[in-house]
Amino acid sequence: MELTVNLKDKSYPIIVERNARLTLRKHYDFTGKKALVVTDEGVPDIYALEVQMQLPEAYVVTLPQGEKSKSLENYVKLQKELLEHHFSRDDVVIAVGGGVIGDLAGFVASTYKRGIHFINIPTTSLSQIDSSIGGKTAIDFENTKNIIGTFYQPELVLVDLNVLNTLEDRQLNNGLVEALKMGICLDKNLYKIFQENKQYEKLDEVILKSIDAKRQVVEKDEKEENLRKVLNFGHTIGHPLESFFEMNGLLHGEGVASGMLFMIEDKALRAEVKSILTNLGIKVTNDFDRKKIMEYLVNDKKAGHNTIDIVLVNGIENYEIKKVTFKEVENILERKI
Repeated sequence: MELTVNLKDKSYPIIVERNARLTLRKHYDFTGKKALVVTDEGVPDIYALEVQMQLPEAYVVTLPQGEKSKSLENYVKLQKELLEHHFSRDDVVIAVGGGVIGDLAGFVASTYKRGIHFINIPTTSLSQIDSSIGGKTAIDFENTKNIIGTFYQPELVLVDLNVLNTLEDRQLNNGLVEALKMGICLDKNLYKIFQENKQYEKLDEVILKSIDAKRQVVEKDEKEENLRKVLNFGHTIGHPLESFFEMNGLLHGEGVASGMLFMIEDKALRAEVKSILTNLGIKVTNDFDRKKIMEYLVNDKKAGHNTIDIVLVNGIENYEIKKVTFKEVENILERKI
């Protein structure tokens, strides 16, 4: 299936099919182009090799697995690689990996010579459902998540459903939290799949519905000026939780899961969502230093001088994007989840 992200200045296709990674040249013309393929040690080696073998001239860089790879040091490493191989603005960076690799490689592409071509081949449920769509690129800095970044749309996103077969359950469920987020805010039919505990038998449908929901939001608000802020549901607290647990101790979706519960106003819905998260094997937590969380939150990219935008949920497809003070967030953190 092909979906198209239609934007004012640039549109691009999202190809969702099995073995999509093997059909790269069918969807993009690499004539006369060099490619830098960026991957990490958690991705099966064969995926990057399969991509490389389709291209006329390609170099592969494999980074360590984990959030800590989304660093200034690796940004510099990849920039040097592009320079050493004399990449031009007509050449392309290809991410083969999860959200860490997609964010980092996209940021490198967006800033090398003020922007070269970028293709994303997401290999985790999290990146397929969320981070590969919409053009957000970033690196972490000083233990603060995504604090340095750009909006930079890819030329193409290839979503290969077959690669999910290699994921551990924890990684699969990590991404499904983002799909649950989409269902709660944007698609009651998607939420119903989780409600009925059918997310595994209907995994293809979950991914497609999630991609389509995000695609529609991005088309209406590419630069997160208004509507796109809804996609931050659960992230206002989730990102500081990731930082508090030093990035690697808590997966992104696990942080967002706790963050969502804090922002659900209706107690019955909060209990139901917590039950769904339990079915996903996600443990939510109240066990953290609230003062430290607020220190991270103050430096969040969404924060103003004394305020931050949050997404409060009162029911399925019933949300409010609200500007609140840091003190109000502190009060929200006192909720029992």
